[in-house]
Amino acid sequence: MIIGVPKEICPGEQRVALTPANVSALLKKQGVEIIVERGAGDIAGYTDSAFESAGAKLVDRDTVFSTAQVVLQVQTPGSNTNNGEEDLEKMKEGQVLIGMTDPLANPQFAQTLAGKKVSGLALELVPRITRAQAMDVLSSMAMIAGYKCVLLAANESQRMFPMNMTAAGTLNASRVFVMGAGVAGLQACATAKRLGAVVEAYDVRPAAREQILSVGAKPVELDLDTGEAEGSGGYAKAQGEDFLKRQRELMTEVIKEMDVVITTAAVPGAKSPILVTEDMVKAMKPGSIVVDLAAERGGNCELTEEGKTVVKHGVTIIGPVNVPSTVAFHASQMFGKNMENLLNLLLDDNGDLQLDFEDQIVADTVISHDGDVPQARLRELLGLPALAKPEPEAAEQAADADSKEEK
Repeated sequence: MIIGVPKEICPGEQRVALTPANVSALLKKQGVEIIVERGAGDIAGYTDSAFESAGAKLVDRDTVFSTAQVVLQVQTPGSNTNNGEEDLEKMKEGQVLIGMTDPLANPQFAQTLAGKKVSGLALELVPRITRAQAMDVLSSMAMIAGYKCVLLAANESQRMFPMNMTAAGTLNASRVFVMGAGVAGLQACATAKRLGAVVEAYDVRPAAREQILSVGAKPVELDLDTGEAEGSGGYAKAQGEDFLKRQRELMTEVIKEMDVVITTAAVPGAKSPILVTEDMVKAMKPGSIVVDLAAERGGNCELTEEGKTVVKHGVTIIGPVNVPSTVAFHASQMFGKNMENLLNLLLDDNGDLQLDFEDQIVADTVISHDGDVPQARLRELLGLPALAKPEPEAAEQAADADSKEEK
């Protein structure tokens, strides 16, 4: 089995899909060969010589796509809509593509891969079950984004984060408010706390209260019915406009006292909910900072501009994109380990890749195979009929027949 790692071509993408440590670990499997495009890890701090020392073979880009049976990317053409078509044209029938594909926002990519008879695995769809935690790239990358967004705020702020008592007077600690207590939000809380800020956080999910406390932040509680705010997999569920309107009214009183507001609320495959309106920004203190981690999905702040830092009503609003890529060394380390763990599940003892659709991880993650789209959620989004499941009686009869043959 030849596994190929091309250099990322999406503008601004600095990560690499495998690191030398992952290469070394995967090559312990019998029958596995790994080829890496020259320069693939340079920006992230992983040199060609390090890949060679780990046992990888360095090749050019065309060789990766023409030779590899499995191609690993951080951003496949499904998520790289800028110039990903270049790579898509290089893919050939029978190949396997593993990486981020933005499947819920771009389900058509699954059909495109199916049309080319390429098997695609979308890392964003790895189920949030205990057995799959070590393969969960969304959580890994969200943790890095939560850390970095606090540094962006601290760098832009005219205030120091920690309290200081000096001969020139006391400097009060900055007040930081984090909206959304998922992986990114909790890491933002922890990072801001380590920098000395007074940190508060809010999440619509009732279960988030204990998690907020666990990282040293104070939970903000609003008079809202949040009993059905959590969807499957622990993600926040999209709320109706009446709920969001009431939430904004109550939230205005909270954020007008804050020096930094960090928003992290995202709903998979959907536009980010507006949590901070223009009126709320107007109520904030001059010089305050908003960091909107949901900028790539439209933003949680009404005034966010994707990829830009703007000043509106005296408030600086930062709309960063692809934040994990700005911490490319550690982001690649975590991404590569997630990828390595997934490959260990998929590769058999002979180094051949096997897709067992009885396994929930495989069933949820594979978006194209054998010229079709087997993933149930994507079929629904694409308007395709549900795949027929074998009748229980037929399945039992087949099992009985197999049992008799064994005897």
